[in-house]
Amino acid sequence: MTLRAVTAGRVLTADGVVGDTLVLEDGRVAAVTGRTEVGEMEVLDHGGATIVPGLIDSHLHPVGFAGLVSGTSLKDATDIDDLIARIAAVETAGAVIAQRFDDTSVGRMPTRYDLDRAVPDRPVVAYRYCGHIAVANTAALDLAAVGPGTTDPPGGSFDRDADGIPTGVLRETAVGVVNAAVEPLAPAPTDAALLTALEGLVACGLTRITAMAATAKPLWCGVGDEVATLCRLAADLPLDVDVVVIVETPDDLRRAASDIGEAGGRLRFWGWKEFADGSLGGHTAAMWSPFLDVPTSGTVRLDPGHAENMARTALDLGGAVAIHAIGDRAIDMTLDLYDGLTRAGADPGRLRIEHLSVASSTAIGRLAASGYAASVQPSFLTSEASWVSDRLGKERPAYRFAAMEAAGVNVIAGSDCPVERPDPLIGIAASVQRPGWHDDEAVAVETALGWYTSAPSAHLGLAVPLAPGSPADFAVVEGEVGSPDAKVVAVYREGVRQEVKPVPWPG
Repeated sequence: MTLRAVTAGRVLTADGVVGDTLVLEDGRVAAVTGRTEVGEMEVLDHGGATIVPGLIDSHLHPVGFAGLVSGTSLKDATDIDDLIARIAAVETAGAVIAQRFDDTSVGRMPTRYDLDRAVPDRPVVAYRYCGHIAVANTAALDLAAVGPGTTDPPGGSFDRDADGIPTGVLRETAVGVVNAAVEPLAPAPTDAALLTALEGLVACGLTRITAMAATAKPLWCGVGDEVATLCRLAADLPLDVDVVVIVETPDDLRRAASDIGEAGGRLRFWGWKEFADGSLGGHTAAMWSPFLDVPTSGTVRLDPGHAENMARTALDLGGAVAIHAIGDRAIDMTLDLYDGLTRAGADPGRLRIEHLSVASSTAIGRLAASGYAASVQPSFLTSEASWVSDRLGKERPAYRFAAMEAAGVNVIAGSDCPVERPDPLIGIAASVQRPGWHDDEAVAVETALGWYTSAPSAHLGLAVPLAPGSPADFAVVEGEVGSPDAKVVAVYREGVRQEVKPVPWPG
């Protein structure tokens, strides 16, 4: 038995300040106490910093993140000409894939003709930062055989001009139509690039993530079979990864669960992912009433019969069900589906709704009464403050975190990276400060911290963070937790300090 202590200015958990020192024994927490109580044992002192439990991101796309940090980001493009120049500068012999353009920053939605100016002779697919809207150039559309006579796929659409010719803008499932054709020409991130990206997550204080990963139809072109990639690297992963699989048939879900189980290492199967709608930024979130700035009520993607069959399969495999629902209509549809599953005996704690951007008071009450998990992304607050009210108006408030907390909703949090930065401290600060949001939906630091620590631990069936006997997984933070200036300076895994290798965020 080896006892040693790690001390700092304070130890902060979802319960508040619980001491200033951790006593560690063989990789586990023996006690949380004060530094005057540790006697003569070895002490590692982090000065006035704050120790927090190891952070958990409950919704992250790791291979998509690797594709971003090793590829091309368009988020900082200032206008259409700048966007075109950035795409034209990409050096590759195959298809050009770029992520994170922002139509509100460049002035309008790009079209096929803009991308043709950048690269006329090879396929180009550029994704809006939400991931639910993409733009393809003429070469990519031709490769996918998308033309004036092409029918919109269920749950998606091709934007068209006045003559019915596709403009290159792809919405929801229409993105997958072009992805499937372009994918062979877009090499996936290397194993080394993925491991580098995951090491960057550790540098953010993350010791565990819930990974959204596809097999045959990835959300971003050029990432390949994400589940197979994670399985191949299971033994080398620098943090624990619970995989929620994006797949379309029960047999494929069973196969993926088996592959993940056999891979071992730090990989674990954790369920199935589906989409009920799209995004607020792309006007594809499914709403009961139209958006204020565009005459549409969004896109419904949920097939309740298919979703029920897939959900039962995931639950039978010991996993969870995670359904993306942003608009109020999509949230209500998902709640109806889950109510049917629980009446048939499903564990409500294994049923998650992802994002819940526009949840009505009725929906929040249903969530609280049911015990379903609300998987929210506080970092969305940092990028949507300037335009959400223009789309929704004052009668449809968004990201009602304080209302959820007051109602007793089971909230867990993540980043949806690469849609947003993967740093949980950014999400905590956004939850506490809500800059640019003129509402009463801010929450306490301890509440937001719990969404990244104790709440997901309970959801995942793990030990209470930093409780006696729990793994000694924790991060050391300089600056005030809840402030945008806070940063992780050290990360411990089972009591061992990890090598921190930050990855620059590409914008």
